[in-house]
Amino acid sequence: MFAYPVPRTQWSPVMLRRLVLTAAASVAALSAAPAVAHADMGPVHLSSPLTESTPDRLTVKVTEAGNGHDGTFELECHPSGGTHPKAQEACEKLDEGRWGSDTFAPTPEDSICTMQYGGPATARITGTWNGRPVDATYNRSNGCEISRWDKLVPVLPGATT
Repeated sequence: MFAYPVPRTQWSPVMLRRLVLTAAASVAALSAAPAVAHADMGPVHLSSPLTESTPDRLTVKVTEAGNGHDGTFELECHPSGGTHPKAQEACEKLDEGRWGSDTFAPTPEDSICTMQYGGPATARITGTWNGRPVDATYNRSNGCEISRWDKLVPVLPGATT
């Protein structure tokens, strides 16, 4: 059996401060990570005790979409309901959301978008989803906005021809 002498070190205040800051940063990083992050989990509703007390309820207001798609619709999920014409499908679409991404995020300002026009339709979604407030606007003014809109079909109506 070998015995190695343990060197006696003095911890300077700077070294102690670095150790404490490193430990605090590690704890913060771990607490910000999702409780479960696994690639093959598939779509899951991100419910927790916080979100269970706050129902998933959205108001979807659509204007100038045509073909009878205009109106203000209430969408409730878990269970599906409200006045939305495709409540079940819309809730399933929203449940496809992934940890760390905002389903209702706007198009980043530095995006390069095609200069195509998808029509005058606009929409506004307000309410609560996964325990968080939602206030998002949509239009079809360029390629990025058309893509953003289309990713939320059937929450928003599909393109009409």
